[in-house]
This record gives sequence, structure tokens and C-alpha cells, in this order.
Amino acid sequence: MSNAGALLLCRAQPESVAPAAHLLRERMQLAPAGAGWSVLLPEGRPWRHGGEPVDRVLTGWAAALAVGAPWPVLALWWDADRAGFTLASGFRRPVGYIWLANGTPAGEDEAMRTFAARLGLDPVLDVQALDQLTKPDPEADARARLRALVAVLTRAGVALPDGIPLGEPSDRLHEAARALPDARPVEWPGGREAVRAELDAVGSGSLGAWLPGSGTPKARALFLAQLAAGLPLTVWGVRRRSGGWTAVGALLLAHGALGLACEPMRPWD
Repeated sequence: MSNAGALLLCRAQPESVAPAAHLLRERMQLAPAGAGWSVLLPEGRPWRHGGEPVDRVLTGWAAALAVGAPWPVLALWWDADRAGFTLASGFRRPVGYIWLANGTPAGEDEAMRTFAARLGLDPVLDVQALDQLTKPDPEADARARLRALVAVLTRAGVALPDGIPLGEPSDRLHEAARALPDARPVEWPGGREAVRAELDAVGSGSLGAWLPGSGTPKARALFLAQLAAGLPLTVWGVRRRSGGWTAVGALLLAHGALGLACEPMRPWD
């Protein structure tokens, strides 16, 4: 699907996003995207060369980034037939919406309201604007719907960099991002280094009380839950050749295993 494209909006500074993004094992460009936001622009190998649906990959990636971080991740994606978004935050079930290529809504209205609530958007003005995206509009195709969605998010601080238009194929977006003055490449540095860097990044955020050495029984319970959830997700992703969900499972396994391994070195009080 050479005409498919996608990006990931993270409600965090690039310095916090970069360590977690390493774990996706995808070449990306990372850049600021407004006040308190960052954007990841993937090269798109899973759907350009692997034949995997772009929406499935992006849903997995968003979940993988958000599951161990104190900030939400919004995935925007599009191909020849559809376009849509997925919002992931912590361990909560991702929420999303889809439009057909001609702009016909193909999602649930309640998803938009949940989306607004999780991002803390204005319950009147922003929700009204989002509700319009769930109504028929013969003059708005799917990619116009995504642009309208991002326009609503500008009131929450989102500002995509100039030269990064929604709707372009991922290879063009990735190439355009390389020319941005504040962009940086994100590549896989190696297993232990990437995971430890990601744990350090999360530990500095609001989830620090759940990490090794936090001094609470919740930490060990969380690590065990991550191992229990990560193994079947990884197996399922490998069997289906889903890079996105394999990344989710691998991240959970890495968090759980390293967390438990570090506990004896930093015992609870």
C-alpha cells in the first residue's frame, strides 16, 4: 500500500518520546508538534513492504507507546479506502474512529465523546466540532476529516510542523520530516539499551511510583501483569505477522522482565 501514510502524535516533549519510540523498531523522524506535543513520522515498512494494514500497525504502535508512559498517543492513518485515528492511553482500551475514502462516517458517535474526554477537550465547543465529523458531508473526503480533526486539536496545543501535510504517503512524509530543523531520527539502538532508556524516561513521569524501587507492592503486581499480558500478545502478533501488536507484546514483556529483575537490586523498604 504505497499510498498509505500515518503519523503518531504524543502528548509529551520529544525528549520523553524518543526512548519509548526506540522500542517500535521502526525508522522514524521525531519533531515538536506544538505546546507539549511531539510527532513521530514512520518510514512505513510494515505496510509499504510487508503488506500489513496501516490501521492495525498504528493501533499496535500507539498502544505500545502509551502502555508504559504517563502521556496519551494519537495515531492518524490513511490509505486508498479509509482514514481514521486511534487514541491510546495507559492500559485503557484504545478508542478510535474511521471514515471511508469519500468521507462517509463509519464509526460510533460515542467514540468521539470518549476521545474528547480522555484528551480533556472542551465538553461543549470541541465536542460539538467533533460531532460534526460524525455527520454526512458530501464535500469532505476522509483526509479532509482528518484535517478537521487536527484543527480541533489545535485548541489543545497541537501544531503539526510546516511541510507535513496529512494524506501524503508515508515515504514522502518521512522524507519531508528529515528536512525539518528540529527533527531527529529514531532508530533501534539495541534491546537492553532501548528498554532501560525507556524505563528511565517513564520513571521520571507520573508512573514512577509503579517502577522498580518505588517501594510499593503495586510495582511487582504491575510487572507480573505485564508479563502475563505480553506473552500472548507477542505470540498473537508474530503469528499474524503484525508488527504493531508484536511491539506491544515485546514492550510489555520487556517492562515486566526488567522490572522484576531490578527489584532484588532495589528492594522495597
